[in-house]
Amino acid sequence: MALSLIWESDLNFHTGPDGPALKLASSDPDRYSPMQLLAHAIMGCMAMDVVHILQKGRHDLKGMTVEFGSERAPEPPKRYTKVHLTFNITGNVPADAVERAIVLSHEKYCSVSNTLAKDLGFTTSVNISR
Repeated sequence: MALSLIWESDLNFHTGPDGPALKLASSDPDRYSPMQLLAHAIMGCMAMDVVHILQKGRHDLKGMTVEFGSERAPEPPKRYTKVHLTFNITGNVPADAVERAIVLSHEKYCSVSNTLAKDLGFTTSVNISR
C-alpha cells in the first residue's frame, strides 16, 4: 500500500491524490487527529469483521453501531493504554454469536487491533435490541 500526506500549514495536513480525501490536524475540531483516526480504524476493522461473521452465520442482524472509549498515557507518547469498544446490535442475534464474532475479530482477523501493542488493555461489551 502506498499513500501520501501533504503538509498545508501549522499542524494541518491532507491526504494526497493516491487515496480518498481526508484532513488531519493536531488540535482542530474540524479535522481528525491521528489518534481519532486510529480509533476509527480499530472500530471499522472490527465492525466489518463482526458484520461479516454474523452474516456468514445467517444471523438476523438489522443494525450495528460501535462506540469507542479509551484511556491514554499521561506522558508522551500518550498512547492508548486502554481501549473499550461497545457493540450495539439490533436484530434477533444470540449474544454468544456476537461475543464469538468479536473474539474472532480481535484475536484473529482484525489487522488493526493486532498491530497495536500487546500490553494494550482491550475490552468490549455488547448491547442487543431485538
